[in-house]
Order: sequence, then structure tokens, then C-alpha cells
Amino acid sequence: MQIGSIGLDRGLTNYGDRDFARFLRRSFARSMGISPGLLSKPVVGIAMTPSGFNNCHRSMPELVEAVSRGVLAAGALPRPFPTVSLGEVFLNPTSMMYRNLMAMDTEEMIQAQPMDAVVLIGGCDKTVPAQLMGAASADLPAVQLVTGPMSTGRHRGQRLGACTDCRGFWAKYRAGTVDAEEIAEVEGRLSVTAGTCAVMGTASTMACIAEALGMSLPGTAAIPAVHSDRLVAAEESGRAAVRLIETKIRPSQVITQKSVENAIRVLMALSGSTNAIVHLTAIAGRLGIRIPPERFNQISDETPVLVDLKPVGQGYMEDFHAAGGMGALLRELKPLLHLDTLDIEGRTLAERLEEPAGWTDRAIIRSSSDPVSPVGGLVSLSGTLAPDGAIFKRAAATPELFESEGRAVVFTGLEDLSRRIDDPDLAVGANDILVLQNAGPHAAGMPEAGYLPIPKKLAQAGVKDMVRISDARMSGTAFGSIVLHVAPEAAIGGPLAAVRDGDRIRLSIRDKRVDLLVEPEEIARRMDGFTPPPAPTRGYKALYRRTVTQAPEGCDFDFLAAPAPSPASDR
Repeated sequence: MQIGSIGLDRGLTNYGDRDFARFLRRSFARSMGISPGLLSKPVVGIAMTPSGFNNCHRSMPELVEAVSRGVLAAGALPRPFPTVSLGEVFLNPTSMMYRNLMAMDTEEMIQAQPMDAVVLIGGCDKTVPAQLMGAASADLPAVQLVTGPMSTGRHRGQRLGACTDCRGFWAKYRAGTVDAEEIAEVEGRLSVTAGTCAVMGTASTMACIAEALGMSLPGTAAIPAVHSDRLVAAEESGRAAVRLIETKIRPSQVITQKSVENAIRVLMALSGSTNAIVHLTAIAGRLGIRIPPERFNQISDETPVLVDLKPVGQGYMEDFHAAGGMGALLRELKPLLHLDTLDIEGRTLAERLEEPAGWTDRAIIRSSSDPVSPVGGLVSLSGTLAPDGAIFKRAAATPELFESEGRAVVFTGLEDLSRRIDDPDLAVGANDILVLQNAGPHAAGMPEAGYLPIPKKLAQAGVKDMVRISDARMSGTAFGSIVLHVAPEAAIGGPLAAVRDGDRIRLSIRDKRVDLLVEPEEIARRMDGFTPPPAPTRGYKALYRRTVTQAPEGCDFDFLAAPAPSPASDR
């Protein structure tokens, strides 16, 4: 019996008898009601991620069905399979801790099961980066399909979209300007359809980055979850996966140094989520691609913010889609982009952008001559407080705080923050700098705790923003003058661990620095005898603690990142 390497004949289970392995596999496949004719077709795997703990993926069954239609129509056999699903608000301590687990699950199932190509369906914050990380490592032809953003709700004449508006209303509730009855009403009006957050948070940012990289079909990033075109996109993604079996275009040919730089440009123009930096770094790192902080800042300083969406603007993702979406944005960025990058359709970016442009709503997607801001939304910082780097979202911050010096008010961890932030006796003023320690990847899995709340007594006095610094992350839907991803983190002995109440800290966005104004000798004295927080001793959390890298390396596991290629490589 001749055994090939297509479809169900790929990667036969090892019983020491290949013919028997094929016979047994086909027999079990027929028990699922698959006809003999289909058993000989190429196979497209469909990585599906439904969960009762993931509201963003409520539409998953419809998407799987639509992808399957496309695969069948193109002449291949669709085989859905489950992987870990990460619902941001349903995971403790944070979904970030489990991103790498989902990435490993995705990679291993792609490699272990017989498929010639794969469609990855995800949406909620960490699922798309996890799937792209796994796909990059498996390097099998792959198509990324996102679930799409939810539509907005309404409250007393105001449009609402999770989760920027939830933060805005919660701040008003803390300040006493919204009462308990109204906040209960808002709770039921923030998230009213299937899909990811309605603003340019992490989920939508990663959807746009997937398209900018070339890993998803053109024009599919921003289609609302409940729009009929979302199902059309799913069907077309199935067809595209079958075409990939013929063209054999792999993720390593699509995700390159140039396409990663294009994705960073898009991130800047969107004023997208700070989380996207960690995720894109991890995706690129799976293929040995590195973007130095200096290059990151160069791209930021020469790339204007062109998209006017919340959390930094006024619109929502449904507006971005109607305004022209990624096609319109890429055309505005065309002079700054690498146009010779390849996408999963086998086209260069130049070829895509030669297509006729549709109508663009300039209230949402500005022209390059009329930007929201002349410089990109995010910058990388260094300095004595963050010698290995930190991130600041200047588009979401208060310009008057860009050049600040203040007195540190220090919280030693998440429990300390929760216990004292609203204490009326807390010694804090509007010009102080809030510092949170021990919320980085080693200490706490790097939760979205960097959005430290304004102390209640200051909020009630009308204070709306303060400089806040931590080794944590911040939700892409959040806003404020916040320094994030400080590295090295406090838990591994970074300078952040040495900060004490009353220390002076200087922030300079002009110089892209954050500095602890304490003599090096005093810092060394404070760190003498430093001991890290206790580590988990078993299970996945122990593996995470032992092997997770710092934010500038993407918080991936050190044994999964690829070495940087030689200088002669075209990546």
C-alpha cells in the first residue's frame, strides 16, 4: 500500500507498522461519517476556541461552520479541533500568564495532527497573539481569522463600548458623580453583542496587526462580529487555506523583519494597545526577529497617529470598519511602509495597495496631511529606573505630565495597592507619582494592573490623571500618563524594587527616559540582601516562573524563542 504525505496520511501514529497506522486512522475517520472520497483530500485544520468563559468567542460555532464551507467548496476536508481559550476577564490571576500555554497548545496540535494548512480562529486579547506565536513556530501554512469587534450599546443617549467606557463610568462612580443605580444600568449596556471590545483595545489592535503582517485576509480585521461579512470572511479564509496548500506559503515567509516593522507602523498610526508591543515582540521572537528600542522609537517619531478611536479618540471599531478600515489606513501610510512584503494570498503589499481605494471617512481615518498627532502613539523609555526599557502611551496621556518630577508613593504589590489606595489617610498629592512594584511577569504574571486608580480622595477633588509607574501591563482600552513594562521587574531585583516613599522620580518623554533620582550607592545599599518573592513549586505556574522572559523579550518562554538570524538573513 502506497502511503503519501497529504491529508490524513500526514504524520501517522507510530505503531511500528505504517500501513496498519493508515488503515486504523482511516477506519476511525470513517466512524465519524466521512466518505472514502473525502478521506483522500487535503486537510485544513480549524483551531477553534469556544468557551463558556470567553464572551468574545460567542460566535465561534458560526465561524467554524463558515470556514468549513469554504474549505469544502475549495476541495479539501475541514477538521475543527479545540485548543485552550482565554477569556480576559474570566481568568485569574491574568490571561497573560496563560498566553504561552495557549501558544504551546496551538503549536503542538498543529504539528501533531494531520493537516496541510490551518485556520486559526481567535479574538479575545491574548488568543490572537497566542495563535500567531504557535503558528510561527509550527510554520505550517496558516490563516488568522478574528472573531471581530462587538457593536456599541446605548445609555441615556450616549454610545457605549467595552471597555473604555466602563473605565470612564467607573472613574465617575469612584468620584461620586455617578450613583450605584446608574452604574448598575451601565453594567448591562456596555457589552451587548458577541465580539471583542468595541474600541481600539488589545483585541482590535492585534486583529489589525495580524492583517498588517499579512497573516489574515485583506479587509477582515475590523468587520464587526455580528456583520454578515464576518461570516463571508470566515468562508473566504477557508478557501484561502486550501490555496495555501498549493502555494506552500508559510508563516516564516510572511512574518519577516520588514512586515514586523510595517506592523509597528500600523500600531503607531492606530495609537493601539501597549500590550501589542509585548505580543508582537513574542511573535517576531519565534522567528528570531528583533526590533531594537531605538528603531521602535524612530518608527514612532516618524509615524503620525491617523485613527481617531477610543480610548484616545472618539470613534469605535464599527466606525473604523465603515470608514475604510485597514485598507484606507495602509494607503495613508504607504510612503512609510515596506511594500515588498508577502501576504498569505501570495501578493506583495504594493500589489494590494494598487487596487482601487474605496470611500474613506476622514473623521475616523485622517489623511497624513491632517493627523490626529504628528508622532506615533507609543514610545520606549530607558533610564535608571528602567535600564532594560519601559513603555509609555503618549497618545493616551496628559501632555502637561510628559515632563514631570515628583515624589514617589509606593505600593509593594497588588494587595498593598488594593488595601491602601483609597485610604483617606494615604499621604498623596496630585503631583506625586504612584509606583506599583511586584506586578511583573515573575511576580504576578504581569496583570493589567498598571492602570492604578486615582486615589479616591484625589478623584473626588477633581484629579483626573497622575503619573503612574509599574512593571505591570495596562489594558489597551485604558488611558492615562502611565509608565508600563518596567524592566527588569522588581521581583528579579530591578531598580523598581529599590524605590521608597518620598524618592524623587523624573519622567521625560522628550528624552524618552524615566529616572530614579537616588544615588547608585543608596540603591545598592537598599538592594543588599534582596530576596525574590516565593515561587510556585508545581504545575504550569512553576514552569512559567522558571522560564518566562521580561517584557522587552515578549514575556515568552526562553526555550520557545528562536535565536536571532545571521546578518546575511533577509529577515
